[in-house]
Amino acid sequence: VQLQAFGGGLVQAGDSLRLSCAASGRSFSGFALGWFRQAPGKEREFVGVISWSGGGTYYADSVKGRFTISRDSAKNTVYLQMNKLKPEDTAVYYCAARVGSYFATAARYYNYWGQGTLVTVSS
Repeated sequence: VQLQAFGGGLVQAGDSLRLSCAASGRSFSGFALGWFRQAPGKEREFVGVISWSGGGTYYADSVKGRFTISRDSAKNTVYLQMNKLKPEDTAVYYCAARVGSYFATAARYYNYWGQGTLVTVSS
C-alpha cells in the first residue's frame, strides 16, 4: 500500500484548501482512510476518516463543520476539503490507511502512512 498526500500550502485565515491522498498498491475495499495532522511541538492528532467502501465519515470536534472528507474510487484518491481555515490548523497533514472499521481515531490503529504535506494558515 502506498499513500501520497499533496496539496498543502500557505493560505490566510478564512481561506479554503483541498488536500489529496493518492492510494495505490491494492484494492481498498474494506479499508478506512484517515487524515491526521501534527503541529510543531505537538503530538499527531486525528482529523477525520472515511470508509472506503461505504463512504461513512467521522471527524474530530475541532474540524467538524469545516472539513469534509470524500473519496473518488475511480481515481483511488481521498480528499480533505478544508474550509474556514484557522491559524491553529497549521500542521503537517498525513493520510493513513487501516483495514477495518472507520471508527478508529488513534494513530496506532493505522498500518499505512503517506508522507505529510504542510499546511500553513496565516492570521
